[in-house]
Amino acid sequence: MTRPMTEPVVVVISADPRETHRANEAMRIGLGIVSGENEVTLVLTGAAVHLLDDDTDALVDGDDIAKFRANLRALGIPFHMEADAVPREADWNRDGHPVVLVTRADIADLLSRGRRFVMF
Repeated sequence: MTRPMTEPVVVVISADPRETHRANEAMRIGLGIVSGENEVTLVLTGAAVHLLDDDTDALVDGDDIAKFRANLRALGIPFHMEADAVPREADWNRDGHPVVLVTRADIADLLSRGRRFVMF
């Protein structure tokens, strides 16, 4: 799939997938943006980094999260992750999803370069 070279749509997810379905919905929307041949940047901040937890049973909508995560990985879409929020547990991101560690200043820069943004 060839995507046009435009400013990305930035999807910022801060909702905790262990407590709410909003994190799953945000990831689903990000996948939908990509499938519409748009450039997308997915940013996980705070507790949203748990979207990459190995044990999806502990997540609200865990089965869907695993499916959407696999689709994004197959498309080569990385998660830009707030570096200070990344868990140190061994069972985190066991699937090896591409991750780009970013600071809050980097996130601000990503937002300033985005065409549009969606925040959850």
